[in-house]
Amino acid sequence: MLPIPKKYYLTSGSAEGESDLTAFDGALLNAGIGNVNLLKVSSILPPQANYVQKLALPPGALVPTAFGTIVSQEPGEVIAAAIAVGLSKDTFGIIMELVGKFAQQEAEEKIKNMVKESFELRKMELSEIRVSSVEHVVKKIGCAIAAAPMWY
Repeated sequence: MLPIPKKYYLTSGSAEGESDLTAFDGALLNAGIGNVNLLKVSSILPPQANYVQKLALPPGALVPTAFGTIVSQEPGEVIAAAIAVGLSKDTFGIIMELVGKFAQQEAEEKIKNMVKESFELRKMELSEIRVSSVEHVVKKIGCAIAAAPMWY
């Protein structure tokens, strides 16, 4: 059984590459999470997980992370990735991720509404929303990622 993470932060990044995979790798590096192994998790932020500005993650670590990513091979196309965490005062939080072919501002508006809806579905009181997002204009092959890495 894995321990429950006690810390988290939000990050986003984008990059160009010669292939989809190298664009993704560059976006991971730009977001500061390119030298760890992401374990994709769904949408629940553990109770009492504390927000930190940045985590010093050991290279090669298995890091539970909610994330969304998009790759495009259409020069001039605008892509965006956003991650948001909705916080409750007395219980767990909700993480939402969003990617698409739209501007950063639109991504941020949509992701905030998604967090609000997820709290309404659970009949929970929302106390705060934190967001990280990025916009990228594709030159050749571009990638955008937004992530919520968690740690112990």
